[in-house]
Amino acid sequence: MNPKTLRKLRHQAFVRQNCRCFYCTLPIWEVDPTEFTARYGISLRKAKHLQCTAEHLIAQQDGGDDTAQNIAAACVWCNRMRHWKRQDKAPSPAQYKKRVSQLICKLRWHPAVGLYQRDLN
Repeated sequence: MNPKTLRKLRHQAFVRQNCRCFYCTLPIWEVDPTEFTARYGISLRKAKHLQCTAEHLIAQQDGGDDTAQNIAAACVWCNRMRHWKRQDKAPSPAQYKKRVSQLICKLRWHPAVGLYQRDLN
C-alpha cells in the first residue's frame, strides 16, 4: 500500500475516534507532541507512547488489508502490546479491548496512567 494512503486512513480513523486510542481511549496525537504534552501535563517520554498509529484490526500478517474498515487509530503502546511476543494470530480487537479495559480499571495498563486518573475524576 502507498504510505500516503495509509496515513490518510489513519487520519480518518483519528478524527472518527475523536483523537482517542481505539483500545485504551486515551487521547492521542498525530504530528507534534509539544501542544499535547502542555495540554495534558505529561512528559515527552510518556507522550511518545500516545502517538497515533494505524492499527490493522485484522493484522496484515493474518490476512488483513489496508481499508478504512480495517484501520483504527491506536496509540503506540496499545498497538505494540497487541502484537508483543505473539505466537500466532493477534487477539481479536474485541478481546484485546476488553483486556485493556480490565487493566485500565486497575490503573495497570499504560505508562501514562495519570491520564486515566484524570479522566476518572
